[in-house]
Amino acid sequence: MIRWFKNTGPGILVAAAFIGPGTVTLCTLAGVKYGYSLLWAMTLSIIATVILQEMSARIGIITQKGLAQVIKEQIKSPILKKLTIMLILLAIVIGNAAYEAGNISGASLGISAIFGSHLYYLYPIIIGVIAFGLLYIGNYKILERSLVFLVIIMSVSFLLTAIITKPNISLMLKGMFIPSFPNGSTLTIIGLIGTTVVPYNLFLHASLVKEKWKNKNDLKYSRRDTFFAIVFGGFVSMSIIIAASAINGVDIKNGIDLAKGLEPLYGNFAKYFLGIGLFAAGITSAITAPLAAAYVAKSCFGWNVGLKNIKFRIVWFFILVLGVVFSSFKINPIEIIKFAQVANGILLPVIALFLLWIVNKTTVLGTYKNGVFQNIISGIIILVTIILGFKSILKVFELL
Repeated sequence: MIRWFKNTGPGILVAAAFIGPGTVTLCTLAGVKYGYSLLWAMTLSIIATVILQEMSARIGIITQKGLAQVIKEQIKSPILKKLTIMLILLAIVIGNAAYEAGNISGASLGISAIFGSHLYYLYPIIIGVIAFGLLYIGNYKILERSLVFLVIIMSVSFLLTAIITKPNISLMLKGMFIPSFPNGSTLTIIGLIGTTVVPYNLFLHASLVKEKWKNKNDLKYSRRDTFFAIVFGGFVSMSIIIAASAINGVDIKNGIDLAKGLEPLYGNFAKYFLGIGLFAAGITSAITAPLAAAYVAKSCFGWNVGLKNIKFRIVWFFILVLGVVFSSFKINPIEIIKFAQVANGILLPVIALFLLWIVNKTTVLGTYKNGVFQNIISGIIILVTIILGFKSILKVFELL
């Protein structure tokens, strides 16, 4: 058991990254509007995320390089290489700067549910200081353990919230495994998949696994860690949908509204569980988003530096400060978010295709390259990411 816990970490950090305030809000709306009907979309998301993240982690362990660096090395055309690196940098670094405000605002909402909103203006600064402290320490083990602790708190909070609503098990299982498409649910389905299959997590995972594991024999630990952490993270997202399904006749827009909606039926416990859960979801994403951006910059520019290097710190500090400023002054960086959505919509299928290409190269992975079955499953998942990316771009243009 001790050895099992010793060999967990990067997968949990990936789960922490995709369960942010945006995921909490989307899962809440999915549950309120469609009940258990869209749980299957989360099942599909979990499968897709496990497959893509496993490929990314395998590349990180075998090559001991960041994903952007491996992609850069494998593209021979100078023009295509520059275009790809530019797309990665724009989508991840600028995108994470835009979404960081949402992460910090979500964590602040969580605190306000517990302690009240009279000091709301201070909450983003408090979140920023906590995130800064953990990132500045520059010790991977401390960062990993802190995030694992926060993920456990978040998971327990949301799972307990789902349990107190006493869900219908047979309807829940039907929703998880039998696809249905209620009227008007298409964008919500796309959103549920898109909020779980996240481009920046592919880069984050490849970088984190090489911090933890240096030996090819450790691949089995990485696979187990990836599988259990992401499946568990998926169940946490499902628990939010399940809890929200218990709400009737209440206008719900976010996780805190869900707490208010559950309070008359289930008492103050609902408010506290959801407040703690939203705080943990926000702060874990507020830490992993700047960290991912710094790893991507390091990999794209070929910096051979550690977590304490000034260049690495400047990147995550820039993302963090923007997030605190946007959330403190309630500035809605809508144009940046639209740009980030378009860039991510292009990036996800592009990176998924690069992943599939690289994991089939003997020169990169040797005997650890993909088998036929892995390629068939990966191909189906990539088709889903292409449709997802195309739809997310169309959605942005519809809003213009």
